[in-house]
Amino acid sequence: MATSWGIASCGMISHDFVNAMTTLPTSDHKVVAVAARSLKSAEEFNKKFGFETAKAYEGYKSLADDSEVEVVYVGAINPAHLELATMMLNAGKHVLCEKPLGINVKQTKEIIECARKNKKFLMEAVWSRTLPSYKKISQVIKDGTIGEVKNVVATFGFPLARVERLMKKDMGGGTILDLGIYTVQIAQLAMAAEKPSKIAATGHMNEEGVDLGISASMVYSEGRSATIVTSAEAKLPCDAVIVGTKGMIRVPEPFWCTSEIEVVMNISRVQRELKVEKFNWELPQGAKLDYNFPNSNNLAHEAQHVRECILAGKLESPLLSLDESLVIAEIMEDIRKQVGVVYNED
Repeated sequence: MATSWGIASCGMISHDFVNAMTTLPTSDHKVVAVAARSLKSAEEFNKKFGFETAKAYEGYKSLADDSEVEVVYVGAINPAHLELATMMLNAGKHVLCEKPLGINVKQTKEIIECARKNKKFLMEAVWSRTLPSYKKISQVIKDGTIGEVKNVVATFGFPLARVERLMKKDMGGGTILDLGIYTVQIAQLAMAAEKPSKIAATGHMNEEGVDLGISASMVYSEGRSATIVTSAEAKLPCDAVIVGTKGMIRVPEPFWCTSEIEVVMNISRVQRELKVEKFNWELPQGAKLDYNFPNSNNLAHEAQHVRECILAGKLESPLLSLDESLVIAEIMEDIRKQVGVVYNED
């Protein structure tokens, strides 16, 4: 039987998520209802994808009350995550909520506690973790192929001044929550989800009081560290490197949704001889429409992962636990407070 999806919000990321879902078998996934702040937006969304039987709702309460909806994808802007995620969970729906799960640690804890109280599946939509490339990264690290992980370096930046929601505090703007979460999550993946013992961060803000760029160093046990950089003003390499005692994993741009990686082995330290092994994966094909963001085809893996978790009776993802989402939230909050970013929700 198909997993019955409800879509909360009809913005660009919701478009890409649903578009990617159309590459999956209709026997496995079905959008049964779509909700937006305006009925017109919901109706246009359904029409765009040809969802003739899907319901369109103005506002989100009707979506929560729809008995046909099994799981809700929350694709609204950051400040709306708490209200929508808890509304759906309290109504007995499973939830896949766009990252960041909450604006701050307090909100993140509240959403997680709500899911656990209602005994419903909840996952923060860090889609990176569900990709074949990231599963390979995890396996390479676990197998000890590159030795003991010692360092991670990740950067994510583009000129984004024209993206209003990233520039406004009341819209949960700033690079830390939207871009930084990807750099943090790959560091946490490499460090086996251990919380850093020390974080040193700096950055600068706009007149709204949200960060335009940050640089942070995170210290872990056993001589390990990670460095992350974000920017809304300049194009950064947008890649990541995981360095071990025997080699490294290169994760090329766009590292957060890559379809390729390189495993580089130091086979002769004296001659500095390297062995490079490349791995590539095909992007899911057959979407009905164009995507807004690079490699959004890969969102199909996220949708399928959620279905598999729900069918298996899981209440959280084994690829990104709720406890790890909380640690990521704690890291981001530490960084932004060092930079000076304070949200109204704090």
